[in-house]
Amino acid sequence: MHGIFQNHMTSKDSFTPEWFEGSLPERSYRSAFKWGAPEAYKHPNPRLYALMKETFDLDDEYFRTPQKLGLEEVKVDAPISLRPEQVAFFRGLLGEENVSDDEYDRLRVSYGKTMLDALRLRDHQVENLPDLVLHPRHGQDVEEIVGYCHEQRIPLYTFGAGSSVTRGTECYRAGVSIHLGTHMNRILSLNPVNQTVTVEPGILGPALEEALNDARQRFKAPHAYTCGQFPQSFEYSSIGGWVVTRGAGQNSTYYGKAEDLVLSQKYVTPVGTIETVDVPAYATGPNLDQIMIGSEGAYGILIEVTLKIFRHNPQNTRRFSFIFPDWPRAVAAVREIMQGGFGFPSVFRLSDPEETDIAFKLYGVEGTPIDTLVSLRGCKKGERCLLLGTTDGDAAYTSMVKRRIRQVCSAHGGMYTTGLITKKWEHGRFTDPYMREDVQDFGILIDTLECATNWEQLPKVHEHVRAYVKSRPKTICMTHMSHCYPQGANLYFIFIAKMGHQEFVDFHRGMLDAIQSSGATMSHHHGIGKMTAPWLEGQIGSNELEVFRALKRHFDPHNVLNPGGTLALDLPDEERRFP
Repeated sequence: MHGIFQNHMTSKDSFTPEWFEGSLPERSYRSAFKWGAPEAYKHPNPRLYALMKETFDLDDEYFRTPQKLGLEEVKVDAPISLRPEQVAFFRGLLGEENVSDDEYDRLRVSYGKTMLDALRLRDHQVENLPDLVLHPRHGQDVEEIVGYCHEQRIPLYTFGAGSSVTRGTECYRAGVSIHLGTHMNRILSLNPVNQTVTVEPGILGPALEEALNDARQRFKAPHAYTCGQFPQSFEYSSIGGWVVTRGAGQNSTYYGKAEDLVLSQKYVTPVGTIETVDVPAYATGPNLDQIMIGSEGAYGILIEVTLKIFRHNPQNTRRFSFIFPDWPRAVAAVREIMQGGFGFPSVFRLSDPEETDIAFKLYGVEGTPIDTLVSLRGCKKGERCLLLGTTDGDAAYTSMVKRRIRQVCSAHGGMYTTGLITKKWEHGRFTDPYMREDVQDFGILIDTLECATNWEQLPKVHEHVRAYVKSRPKTICMTHMSHCYPQGANLYFIFIAKMGHQEFVDFHRGMLDAIQSSGATMSHHHGIGKMTAPWLEGQIGSNELEVFRALKRHFDPHNVLNPGGTLALDLPDEERRFP
């Protein structure tokens, strides 16, 4: 066996399942669908394990034998459809070392990290591969590739780091996929006067953040900086991916989403290069940056982006957490904080009762004096809500904002529970998704959908979507706000269920239907891709979608860029879903 299984008795009466660990076989299905670092693992703790057994009516015996580990080598018959002279062009342009027709390489750029991707790969279902994977070295290579694909009508897809959860990079019509993370991952310049950084799209979040934190040494800058963008996929997501999906990090309540961070960009399109101006604001017509941000490779290929950056003062960060007696009072407190005018927190995360109970298990709060104390104060299990967060910025600012948050929370019945719970959450903020492979080895799925709504509509969205999820017996539904605004918030739904491949597909579609019929947006920060595209027209409207299509016809008249349903631009009529 290639892996090392963790199976041992932790005490006389406790059992630990055979969670998989160890080096992954090269070119295996599991190496393709695994979340994050290849040799990193995080297993469910005993409290979460006990909850799953109770919820799904399982016993220890069930967890002795994992299922469909995906350790087999990928075997696929995927002949190339490009003509020999087309292949020769790409090899001549980029060099043999930067062009791959290997089946495993082709799979890695087409499959992302959706649950559907993992289910298909566990079933050895491989489809929609590009003919070639191209590794451009710089923007000029991208220009040559785009021009040739436009001329030859070759579908062209873009890959950054592979953390898409919307089938955003899947190569539905073969063609070629360009991997921007191999070479185009450089920091081009840092401007301390404007407080900006210009990068190529393939750079990963940790590499950029490390460089910014070390700006005094690397760039002789007067300060250390941060980008402020920390999505849960931070370890393995690229800056280009953040921009083209309108992504958000967990600190977005203070720093903003990707569209707030972008100052200027450069895209290569089939009809020429689009380059925006490096100024903070203007009134010279519609904002081209906002047109291109979120276009998911369908209008052009991002080759350069300038981002706003912020002074990095981690010593000033203040942490807090509160327990509220119920959801309505907790939501009212969050809204008052966001509308209070005294400043915004950075991390700001409110869990509903079901998620709060599970958070107490995950963060080791259950059974502690904090658990006992909040219970004595009337915050009962099954009703109480956990609010946790941080404040960032200048020392005086962070202290003042935390003090005002504490005042508002207290006025709404919130009990202060120190920053310790937040530190526990921080410890797992990027690693919690590693558990999804563990539980899926035993037929249990963890997946997420997220949306945005205003404050007035939020109670209905929360109730309506949860009602759909809970209509399926033995299904866990955790919900939190993780990105907040004066006018509304993001709701993030996490469900845990024991179900098979096709049941997941049907359930997932029903959940998207529930989000749309509740009046929420189809996405707040994951993007649309091809997975959510059937619901897009129902949200934005047919006339509005035609604006997107008109832009597509201008930028990409032969529809070679990311075809196959992305943003519903070429979606067949029979696949559209309306409320």
